[in-house]
Amino acid sequence: MASDSDRDWDLCFETINKLVDEAGKIIASRNSGAKTISEKTDDIDLLTETDQQVEKLLTENLHAKFPSHKFIGEEAFGEGNKSQLTDDPTWIIDPVDGTMNFVHSFPQSCVSVGLWVNKSPELAIVFNPVFNQKFTARRGQGAYYNGQKIHVSGEKNIKKALITTEFGTSRDPDKVRVTLENLAKVVPAVHGIRVTGSAALNMCMVAQGAADLNYEFGPHAWDMAAGDLIVREAGGVTMDPSGGPLDIMSRRVLAASSQELAEDFIKLLTQFYPQPRDD
Repeated sequence: MASDSDRDWDLCFETINKLVDEAGKIIASRNSGAKTISEKTDDIDLLTETDQQVEKLLTENLHAKFPSHKFIGEEAFGEGNKSQLTDDPTWIIDPVDGTMNFVHSFPQSCVSVGLWVNKSPELAIVFNPVFNQKFTARRGQGAYYNGQKIHVSGEKNIKKALITTEFGTSRDPDKVRVTLENLAKVVPAVHGIRVTGSAALNMCMVAQGAADLNYEFGPHAWDMAAGDLIVREAGGVTMDPSGGPLDIMSRRVLAASSQELAEDFIKLLTQFYPQPRDD
């Protein structure tokens, strides 16, 4: 049975903020060291003991504090709930977003956590501990970078837009074909394009005004559950890359500094629809 504290969003934010700091210390201390690595679906989709340890730290402490809450996580916790988003308060957790970067000691990885209630985001944190970059947002209260309020660039002109995207872990031939086809169309049309290796941080770059649009076919709910709120609270827009509403379970995302930029960019894209993950 849920207690009053289970819907105390101030307490939830305070709790996860402290836990993310603890998780960040683990990640930062291991960024440059040797990692114990295993493969999930192939030799590109990787898992480290740090992913597992950080998710365990977050989920076990959150469950102890808020026992009625549910979880959707990338790794071992809540195996049966990975694809189920209900109206119940649900923590959506990526313990290390940018695992490939982490494996190579490339310092662009983060902890990403969103709390969703009634299928909408209530609070969000994305933390890159190597560079001490913390992005936070709460519904109706704005988005922040290291405690300072941030806002999207507001860019509307596609020719002046800096775009971020990812190749993802899938090497499905159709996915690769569409990815390359889109790059061939996007590169000549925009100011520049960046591939950083972290879906969550890409979205935060849009929120901060450092990038103007991010799109990707293939991310999971835990890659974008936090970034969605951070972008929107920074004044940006999030949607499906076809122009419809964003569904974080669909494995498709577009985040932009303005509605106008998003609509013009969508006209360029060849669409791709990844199969939703069932496990």
